[in-house]
Amino acid sequence: MLDLTKIKAITLDLDDTLWPIAPTMLKAEEKLVAWLQSRAPQTASFMADPLRRLALREQVLRTRPDLHHNLSAVREELIRQALLTSGEDPGHAPAAFVVFFEARMQVQLFDDAGPALALLAQRFPLVALSNGNADVHRVGIGQYFKAAVSAHEFGVGKPDVRIFEASARAAGCQAAEVLHVGDDVALDVLGALRANMQAVWVNRGGDRWPHEQSPHLAVPDLRMLCQALALD
Repeated sequence: MLDLTKIKAITLDLDDTLWPIAPTMLKAEEKLVAWLQSRAPQTASFMADPLRRLALREQVLRTRPDLHHNLSAVREELIRQALLTSGEDPGHAPAAFVVFFEARMQVQLFDDAGPALALLAQRFPLVALSNGNADVHRVGIGQYFKAAVSAHEFGVGKPDVRIFEASARAAGCQAAEVLHVGDDVALDVLGALRANMQAVWVNRGGDRWPHEQSPHLAVPDLRMLCQALALD
């Protein structure tokens, strides 16, 4: 159960907490392939195949562990390797990544997310805490956030305790004074609990909680979170 008296700030996951990531990525992949068609058609065909794309991504992560927490760098290297594999100019990779990244920023918030952010930001400092590469300002919700902490900038990602502690510092609080909100059981909830934060599991799919250690609260959407915090 939440202890409302201890909460001085809230950290929020982004992908699949504030918006669904799958349709966003699908559209970004489609725009990337369309851009490649006239410049590197063999690479476009390669990137249109999700199985080949996934296999190459796993290869990049395996051979470039230094990029593991920088999804933008992973993506650009994936495109470069696809160009090389297809026998086409790897010099297209930077521009191709820009096309992909611009599309990746075109998210569609869950219906409850915008109103919830407005309510939460009136009461608490909000910090975005993500392993992904979304930019809250480019997405269009930057006005609600005091700060953003990302794995690719910090150097480690969730569930590492250090990135949770960094987000607490960004909020101007101790970790025990922060409520973390996210959808991922291991990365968000268990990570936050290990960092001595209170944790809310956003369970939009109605899944069963799979661990012995439990979140302080589970909600189907952010509207219910606002109600639990007496904001709605």
